[in-house]
Amino acid sequence: MKGFGNLLEGYRRFRDKKVAGAEQSWKRLAEGQAPRAIIIACSDSRVDPATIFDTDPGEMFVVRNVANLVPPFEANGGRHGVSAALEFAVTQLKVPEIIVMGHEKCGGIMAALTGCFHDAAPGEGGFVHRWMEQVDALAGDIAEQHGRDEEAARLLEEAAIRKSVENLRSFPFVREREEAGTLKVLGCHFSISEGQLYLLDEAEDTFRPV
Repeated sequence: MKGFGNLLEGYRRFRDKKVAGAEQSWKRLAEGQAPRAIIIACSDSRVDPATIFDTDPGEMFVVRNVANLVPPFEANGGRHGVSAALEFAVTQLKVPEIIVMGHEKCGGIMAALTGCFHDAAPGEGGFVHRWMEQVDALAGDIAEQHGRDEEAARLLEEAAIRKSVENLRSFPFVREREEAGTLKVLGCHFSISEGQLYLLDEAEDTFRPV
């Protein structure tokens, strides 16, 4: 790793390959956006949605956080980053799809499964634990039945996606549009080792390869 200097080398390649000769396209993008979906993905550096879905700028509205979680709807005075992005994408940009994309070997999921940051102070894992408390009950059930190995982690990764999909429907502006047929809510899981995407079939309650 060469730090920011290496990133600047990548930026120059981007300028040469993506910007040169396409100035008008960039000017159109500067006038506004009309993404085809909002994707709630993990912050993990190995699972970049733009790479996995091979998209260009302007096609996806992306929200990334630890373990791609969607908290339930809460109308209180807190600062709700995921909720704000979701609200903007659905009500202002009018995206037709919401996609929750989890992935294999998620560090946040493993932290919830093992409890490694329980009682940790902020700066030592405490923030991660507080965020991952959203799936503590799921993690406890899976750990009790299946242990804390990679298979159990995969089960929790998939359970967390289902939970986030469920939480999406607690937002009135999501539920109303889904019921009206103008918005789809989808869940998927990306296997890093396989380079394979699995789509949640809610009718069968299983993840199927795409």
